[in-house]
Amino acid sequence: MESKTCPFVPNFLLGIAGGIQYLSLKRASKNPRKAQEKTLREILTYARDTEYGKEHHFAEILEAKTDTELYARYQKYVQLNDYEDFRPYVEKHKHGASNILFPGKPVLYATTSGTTKEPKWVPITNEYLHNIYGKMTKVWLFNFIKNRPEVFTGKIVSIVGKVKEGEAPDGTMFGSVSGVTQRDCPGFVKKLYASPASVFSIEDYTARYYTLMRMGIERNITLVVTANPSTIVEMQNNVNEYFDDYCTDIEHGTLNAKLNIPQWIREDIQPYLKPNPERAAELRALKAKYGTVLPKHYWPNMQILNTWKCGNTAVYLEKINGSFPEQMLHQEFGYFASECRFGLVLDDTVNTVLFPHFHYYEFVAEEELESENKHFLQLHELQAGKRYCPYVTTFAGLYRYNMNDLLEVGPSFCNTPTVHMIQKVNGIVTMTGEKLHERQFIEAVHAAEEKSGLMTKFFVGFADMEKSAYHFYLEFADQSTTQEQAENFTKLVDEELKQTNIEYEAKRASFRVKDPITHRLVEQSFEKFKAQCIAEGARDGQFKMNLLMQDEKRHAKFKQLVIE
Repeated sequence: MESKTCPFVPNFLLGIAGGIQYLSLKRASKNPRKAQEKTLREILTYARDTEYGKEHHFAEILEAKTDTELYARYQKYVQLNDYEDFRPYVEKHKHGASNILFPGKPVLYATTSGTTKEPKWVPITNEYLHNIYGKMTKVWLFNFIKNRPEVFTGKIVSIVGKVKEGEAPDGTMFGSVSGVTQRDCPGFVKKLYASPASVFSIEDYTARYYTLMRMGIERNITLVVTANPSTIVEMQNNVNEYFDDYCTDIEHGTLNAKLNIPQWIREDIQPYLKPNPERAAELRALKAKYGTVLPKHYWPNMQILNTWKCGNTAVYLEKINGSFPEQMLHQEFGYFASECRFGLVLDDTVNTVLFPHFHYYEFVAEEELESENKHFLQLHELQAGKRYCPYVTTFAGLYRYNMNDLLEVGPSFCNTPTVHMIQKVNGIVTMTGEKLHERQFIEAVHAAEEKSGLMTKFFVGFADMEKSAYHFYLEFADQSTTQEQAENFTKLVDEELKQTNIEYEAKRASFRVKDPITHRLVEQSFEKFKAQCIAEGARDGQFKMNLLMQDEKRHAKFKQLVIE
């Protein structure tokens, strides 16, 4: 194991840069009403001379004398939007037009993937990249130091996306904002990473993870950052599957020649590779002692694991319980999407601090989501413990954009509410009006586990409109679980759903929703499904899925993973 490094330089520099932005956040958070009015006026002023700004009367909106009048005018002239409403404007930008959604042109696009629809191209402006991502990242790193001063005594393993995945028709690149952020970070921060950002340009999925972990397990890692905890499972499995190869490579300072890695990436990685027989011997000794080696064995000094813990990702966390050192802080990654970086989690809770001086937010209460006359609330009007769907306005050309997420409000930071993710609003599935919530399905499976004694490693449900029935796909920890046992388990899930959802109970009683159909999944079903999606173009770093869906494309993939 390499020795600990002195964290003085990163702690000092990030303490200054991050501390300044942290104080700015605290000042804005003391009066969110004032901060939100100022932010909305700044966004509208910034974009008032654009095509979208002129069409939607931004100049007239700005003539409002009070915040109440400002919001009323904004709601009058700017309709609620989803991505399809913005697509025609984005297409103009993609073909070289300027001043459409914002002044000038994007410097890059963040693209979504893994859905049945045309991918979203989310424009990122230079101002947004540096003023939002840049400033927020400083607070993020500063907060790591604040919570764990030893966090930079070792190296960082960070899972980011590929910097450049392609180009728009006008030549503007599309790719990963997280990849760009890591690529362009200050030199003293870049030195902290266990591997260069070029690793994430390796197309071959197996080769990418092998390379990442080959450099990772050689080093004293104190911080691991990846949005999705399923990635941690991949990392753990990868280490044990290729353990002997890792040790050979570490011993000799090599990177497996059989791996499909472009030569330019091998050259970029070469400075990170030195013969290290001592570390190889340490790893072999750990393998001999423990059999299955885990992060707590090869990274005993880990300070922080930064991943999602909210929403449906909690299911994947069960797979890494007990894998990390006891002293480590598992910090929530925070509410985050391609369309907008909302804020940060600053403590050991799951609550994201929203930055009231970076974006303008509107909210609709859960009980009004299907109302034709929605009542919109401002940030300062939210109530702790209640759930809302957010609409966001940004400096990157999104106006009253529906995030389609259900958030729950937590305690305030200064005077600004915090939030955490519950589920996608489209995580509510209905075939005959039963409005089955994803969280109800997750809770029902856990209740069935308690009653039956059978434990699942993964599960997912799909609505089948043709059969008017739900398909429950179950991977049991004990692969010898019979079909009969699995069907009895499904009956327990079904009964629990009847108790928690009166509409589901009514539809089951009237046979409008038929008996659920049970499928047993092969071992590592989620990992196999994820690998297939990534092979088709989905990003591994932020890969996520609902556990209750009406999605024939994804349903078809799981049909291939059933035990016959």
